[in-house]
Amino acid sequence: MSEAKLKDLSKVSVIGTAASVAAATAESIATNIRDAILEHRLAPGAKLTEAQLCEVFDVKRGTVRLALAQLSGERLVDLEPNRGAFVASPSAQEVHEVFEMRRIIEMAVVERVCTGHGTRRLKSISATIGRERKAYESHDFPSWIRLSGEFHTELALLTGNTVLCECLSGLVARSTLISALYESLGKSSCSFEDHEHILAALDAGDAPKAAELMARHLQEVELKMLDRPARGAVDLREVFSKSKTNERDKSA
Repeated sequence: MSEAKLKDLSKVSVIGTAASVAAATAESIATNIRDAILEHRLAPGAKLTEAQLCEVFDVKRGTVRLALAQLSGERLVDLEPNRGAFVASPSAQEVHEVFEMRRIIEMAVVERVCTGHGTRRLKSISATIGRERKAYESHDFPSWIRLSGEFHTELALLTGNTVLCECLSGLVARSTLISALYESLGKSSCSFEDHEHILAALDAGDAPKAAELMARHLQEVELKMLDRPARGAVDLREVFSKSKTNERDKSA
């Protein structure tokens, strides 16, 4: 192979490596922003200024834009021409549609877990509810919010249906975003006590009872959400500095 061709291949390799590094960094930034939204540190309607995000994560605009595009695909961020990126603000209609879809999917989850082999692995779900209760009692509300969603996604994992799990994970993430809009931090309509009752019915193999409890639980979650105005202004440096402080505290 000629020296010129070797140089061209080397350039392609370097470009490819740089692109993969940028993608990995974008994924990390997307994860940080997603966590901030789901833990109520970023409110619906908050502006995600590219310049501040570049400063916070020490990256170029292209990487930030990749992260924002990913979150836009998840419907957690709205990208508005000539205005920029904003944390999504779900409408009342979307609230209804999200929970309508969740009821359809989670009824199937309950039936599948009861009729399949999922009941053998319910101990992991019980442990999640235990962590959920502990987070609430210790006033660790961001963890409580996250764990309340994990009860539903981990239950879905017991079905072994990857597509179903992906669909539900997206809906749970959007539900948590909705709760950030309609509820105050420290208050959640997704009750761990309801989760305990649903788990007990599943453990007993009582599919009709588990389905009834799940349907009632999701309906109550939807109905209890109260309309609150979204906030727009936010200091992203402060939001993500808190995240780093919390990570250091947990590792200490």
